[in-house]
Amino acid sequence: MTPEAAETPASTSLPWIATYPPGIDWHMPIPTEALPGLVERAARRFPDNPAISFLGRVTTYAELAAEIDRVAAGLQQIGIKRGTKVGLFLPNTPTFVVYYYAILKAGGTVVNFNPLYTLEELTFQAKDSETEVMITHDLAALFPKLEELMLRGIIRRTVVVPFRSVLPGLKGLLFSIFKRSDIANVAASRVAGKVVDGAKLAATGQPLSPIAIDAEEDVAVLQYTGGTTGTPKGAMLTHGNLTANTAQIMAWGVNLKPGEEIVLGALPLFHVFAMTVVMNMAMAIAAKIILMPRFKLVDALKLIDREKPTVMPAVPTIFTAMLNYPEFKSYDVSSLRFCLSGGAPLPLEIKMKFEAVSGSKVVEGYGLSEASPVLTCNPVEGEPVAGSIGPPLPGTIISLRDIDDPTKEVRQGERGELCAKGPQIMKGYWKRPDDTKKQFVHGFLRTGDVAIMDQHGYFSIVDRIKDLIICSGYNVYPRRIEEAIYEYPAVEEVTVIGIPDAYRGEAPKAFIKLKSGMTATAADILKHLAPKISKIEMPAEIEFRDSLPKTMIGKLSKKELAAEEAKHGTRT
Repeated sequence: MTPEAAETPASTSLPWIATYPPGIDWHMPIPTEALPGLVERAARRFPDNPAISFLGRVTTYAELAAEIDRVAAGLQQIGIKRGTKVGLFLPNTPTFVVYYYAILKAGGTVVNFNPLYTLEELTFQAKDSETEVMITHDLAALFPKLEELMLRGIIRRTVVVPFRSVLPGLKGLLFSIFKRSDIANVAASRVAGKVVDGAKLAATGQPLSPIAIDAEEDVAVLQYTGGTTGTPKGAMLTHGNLTANTAQIMAWGVNLKPGEEIVLGALPLFHVFAMTVVMNMAMAIAAKIILMPRFKLVDALKLIDREKPTVMPAVPTIFTAMLNYPEFKSYDVSSLRFCLSGGAPLPLEIKMKFEAVSGSKVVEGYGLSEASPVLTCNPVEGEPVAGSIGPPLPGTIISLRDIDDPTKEVRQGERGELCAKGPQIMKGYWKRPDDTKKQFVHGFLRTGDVAIMDQHGYFSIVDRIKDLIICSGYNVYPRRIEEAIYEYPAVEEVTVIGIPDAYRGEAPKAFIKLKSGMTATAADILKHLAPKISKIEMPAEIEFRDSLPKTMIGKLSKKELAAEEAKHGTRT
């Protein structure tokens, strides 16, 4: 339930119903349940089917369910109970899948952490979420950051799963011999006493104590997002929110067959889009996930050619990268039937080209972390509508609200803030009741995006209220970058905007005015930013100016800079 009483305005006539995609009922009952039930059901129906394929190691659904139970019992033994916040600081490996469901089964709440986070970003999120325990691998790129958090007393302990254990036998042996520089010396750590051996935890002989989960009220995941302000906040997504969105997306894939699909897991599972559309949906239909540690173009094409996935959730940059790769046509991608694009606008040209080459349907969805995340999606069948994000998913109501007075709806065909109501909408922001209240109007979630609706009930995003850059499907908040740049002693003023980028969709550009008599170069600024923000947030361009545009009241203005940059066109 949303924080305010959910009410549907009398003027909302649900115009999309009359032209809803064939085979999908907007009024369908949308089941909600505890998330671990997705795996349990798949294991009962298809115990011998492969659940995960990772670098050649295959795990069946029966094996996955059994491992989740063992790990959940082990987590309970180290004190994880109802409501305990447990962080996942992991790339895409089977460990992510196992611990995600095991934490929930033990009664805990998952907090997703980006493995590329800087120490400052980790510190903020761990403190704000009250994360007590973190899960990671013994990789040199990961463990030292958590070691520092334990030294500072920010987290109580860390479960370290040996990376070798998730690899096939021979690969695991070779990795431990030849990749020593990639492995952290956990045993020699100054906080070794606070480290739990993941291999031993999973081997516990203690039984699991069943936890009664209230799907509608119990928070499954704290998914951090900047919302409409850029200040990171934890969206409280319940078990019901996430299983509802999974069921809504499954209904959209009208030809999906339980126990027969293969999903390419190229997107990072800590991102809300992949968490739902790759992992939870795959579990719901007992699909095989081909899990990639991170997306690499050639590796992905080889996997598609060899493993024959039928479903590929992706961001527009992935489709673009594949189409622009000179050797793309030498790989067989004809196994793909259902591709779902999200995270950023999908150019119609890219959609049509990829469909022509692959034979797959490519549909664009729209959503945000606060909505678990998908709200609308273009239909699989029928003529595409250029620039459209489609009609709402089953059980979802979209209301376009007056930008100046969001208590009022706008007329059909007029621009308005896209506001949404449905079973996938978050419970609210963690520990931020005031922000939660501002984010809702009459029970509808305010997205901060400006849209129009056509006569068929299809929506198109035309502008943004929120000060946000979408870079390769990730939300990048100018305010965060600006605050980090302001810490450089020579900077007097800075404004960051998004500029068109052929590959990433958008990229940050910083405009800087230096203090009188002081100097700095772009290289100086980038060096300063490296430990403070993630790579995806790093400015693609830095321009120094003698002055920056301001509003009449003296506030730095982005509007003029954005207009200037628009004249330059898209960067390649």
